[in-house]
Amino acid sequence: MTNIDISIVVPLYRCETAIKELTTRICNTLEAQSLSFEIIYVNDASPANDWQEVCAVAKNNKQVKGLNLSRNFGQHYAITAGLSYASGRWVVVMDGDLQDQPEDIALLYNTAQEGFDIVLGRRVERQHSFLKRTGSIWFYRALAYLTDTDQNAEIANFGIYHKNVIRAILSMKDKVRYFPTMVRWVGFRRIEIAVNHAARNEGKSSYNFKALLNLALNTILSFSDKPLRLTVKAGILISFISFIVAAVTFFRAIMGLIVVSGYSSMMISIWLLAGVIITLIGMLGLYIGRIFDQVKDRPVFIVQQTINFE
Repeated sequence: MTNIDISIVVPLYRCETAIKELTTRICNTLEAQSLSFEIIYVNDASPANDWQEVCAVAKNNKQVKGLNLSRNFGQHYAITAGLSYASGRWVVVMDGDLQDQPEDIALLYNTAQEGFDIVLGRRVERQHSFLKRTGSIWFYRALAYLTDTDQNAEIANFGIYHKNVIRAILSMKDKVRYFPTMVRWVGFRRIEIAVNHAARNEGKSSYNFKALLNLALNTILSFSDKPLRLTVKAGILISFISFIVAAVTFFRAIMGLIVVSGYSSMMISIWLLAGVIITLIGMLGLYIGRIFDQVKDRPVFIVQQTINFE
């Protein structure tokens, strides 16, 4: 770490049209606060011209730095890459599509000076469609339940974090990275404040239903064993019900109430139990797969190019 006051980490994917404006607004905001800073753009192998735009801006502004990843690793891995290169006493993480407002960085920083290690931006008026807002609410509720952590659809990555928080997050060796959950796991003194949320500058989010589902599955399997505990409870419940059914069937048989054994009920029971068993085996396989990924110890990101890093 150096004597830079703030590092701004911005993951990029299809944000080429926002980079110049975002840079200007960040610089204006932090220069008005008389703060030293660096802007670290992380190009997550965007198919658009994000990296070319970063290079063009960085050529005339040494405060702008860039990382170009070797392939598309994902937003939270791009954030991890940016955090690894950040040198500021404080680190701001924000999106590159102008939905997070650069002017709110001053509010985050000033609030942090009141004695907080983490100041999270709570989006009070989310500029998303009704379906996406509703889906996000249920997504975060399910994620909170299955990971036993606090999750809030109004809070994403936008916030300011003390360098000690960043060091703690970088010390986590998890191969699956989900920044908001990692922030919650490390603890530290935190507060949430209301921030503005604008409409996306251009295009649409890359987080479709499939991407959200994969993100949720990876996060749940990496941060919690609750699904395994739930399957144990389900197994106990099924065993209890099976015991009752067996007892009833036994007493009906000795009382002569069962004349012909039911083919349908037998087949239903077989298919039901087979489905439960296959599901449990599949879940165990997913956890074993995560262990396999962890022990391979591959890097979570690879930087192909850098700009303005000494």
